[in-house]
Amino acid sequence: MAGLYVHIPFCARRCTYCDFFSTLSLRESGPDYVRAVVAEAALRRDELRGEPLKTLYLGGGTPSQLPADLLATLVHGLDGAFPLTDVEEFTVEANPDDVTSQWCAALPQLGVNRVSMGVQSFEDDILRLIGRRHTARQAVQAVGHLRHAGINNISIDLIYGLPGQTPASWIESVEQAIALKPQHISAYGLTYEEGTVLWRQREHGDIVEVPEQQYLAMYQALVDLLQAAGYEHYEISNFALPGYHSRHNSSYWDETPYLGLGAAAHSYDGNIRRYNPSDLHEYISSIQAGKTAFVQEELSWQERYDERVMLGLRTAHGVDAAKLLRDFGNEAYRHFVDEAGRRVAKGHLRVTGDGRYVLTGRGIMLSDSIIRDLFWDE
Repeated sequence: MAGLYVHIPFCARRCTYCDFFSTLSLRESGPDYVRAVVAEAALRRDELRGEPLKTLYLGGGTPSQLPADLLATLVHGLDGAFPLTDVEEFTVEANPDDVTSQWCAALPQLGVNRVSMGVQSFEDDILRLIGRRHTARQAVQAVGHLRHAGINNISIDLIYGLPGQTPASWIESVEQAIALKPQHISAYGLTYEEGTVLWRQREHGDIVEVPEQQYLAMYQALVDLLQAAGYEHYEISNFALPGYHSRHNSSYWDETPYLGLGAAAHSYDGNIRRYNPSDLHEYISSIQAGKTAFVQEELSWQERYDERVMLGLRTAHGVDAAKLLRDFGNEAYRHFVDEAGRRVAKGHLRVTGDGRYVLTGRGIMLSDSIIRDLFWDE
């Protein structure tokens, strides 16, 4: 199988925490951008080596900012390059205030069967602080609009560790998300990315970062509440009802080849990673000239080993030690097993019956340091 990611960089305004590539120039550049993505698909169709597309993901930015006619042009154009008949999961990211009944009604006709919605919080004061355009009430209404339109695979994104958030208010947000009964919930700890508005506010003392112990307590409350509600914790930041794991995102974690189209999009075929420029005009100009826009790098075996360890340990499947031996040789295998053994002894990792190394509940809290220990150190 293979996955296709399309980056839609347009936003109505930038959130204060976001450092993803985005632009506010939808009106001026939207049609040219969609035409460029469709043209890039034709230029790069051979990169998937005949693998049928099983997942399609429109991310951003804010894909729900695309007017219905442009969204239809994009989907029909992609179908001309890669037949979408085998796609089993077609996800579109959305902001709650874009999710009108009219917008929802257009989705099933285009084959969209999953929507990932950036709610982030159910506290209106915090939503205003971080620059979100919607209210908690709009998020609730958006879920209703999606269900009425027949979209029965809904994911909600949340963020913990936001300024002004307390463990009690975070628990209320998680409980509100659970009450909406989405099939999937992703929850990410806030990071202060240099150059963002939120980062500058912290540097100037306008806001205070949540203390680490409180941050960890929020994560533990998240895990406890979602597991009690029947959600499977299948990746460090991702939870799903049975049968509703994100197939597209899982392809990143299990090294399934994927193609990324659009400005700032990445692609990976198992050995080579390709990066499109994070510049709208450079990207469009290259494609209009009939040239691909990406630069590429071939990963060394050490880099592929590190990636295998990092991605595997983020998931409930863990890292298959036997596959490390087969794919990277005895030296890498011994390094992994020796370092992992120390963490097993501390209760941070456990070994399954089929030889997979999986983070324990305690280990998840220390995942960054554990992963660093297991990386290849030349």
